[in-house]
Amino acid sequence: MSKISSSNLANPEVFLSSSKLSTTPKFPSFSTLSPSLFSKSPPCFHAISHSPRKALTLVLSKPFEAEEELSSTEDEWLKRLPDKSKPLYSHSLPCIEAWLRNLGFYQSKDDRAVWLIEKPDWHAQLSLDVTDLYIRYLKSGPGNLEKDVERRFSYALSREDIENATLGGP
Repeated sequence: MSKISSSNLANPEVFLSSSKLSTTPKFPSFSTLSPSLFSKSPPCFHAISHSPRKALTLVLSKPFEAEEELSSTEDEWLKRLPDKSKPLYSHSLPCIEAWLRNLGFYQSKDDRAVWLIEKPDWHAQLSLDVTDLYIRYLKSGPGNLEKDVERRFSYALSREDIENATLGGP
């Protein structure tokens, strides 16, 4: 039988099993200081000391370069775009979003699946649906449309074909 020393008792990762000393499996731990899983930019840590005992206080703040980081993230997704002849369904959502931004679309604040674009001759609203991509050219925009014109494109079409068809206008 193995002996248990006081140093083993102090270490919670060590326990006695079947007369052998073994370690527990390591599970990921999440610190309260780690950035949010949904954050696009990592926080900066600033040390601030306010007491004579030199206690260390960590303050979380976003870096001033947050926009630059978002831009570099956008560039990374653009670099990951599959070939333009590949069907749109072979693209990841972040790649599609980066591609749309690169074309001049901006995301609706009300619905993340809706993208808007304003060209000198027309305005349009693009919707990423479950099975298809829809683009609606708006009568309320510039140009002489009598009514909104909507087109539907399958995600099986290539990115190049969808780009040419949507940017071609009504």
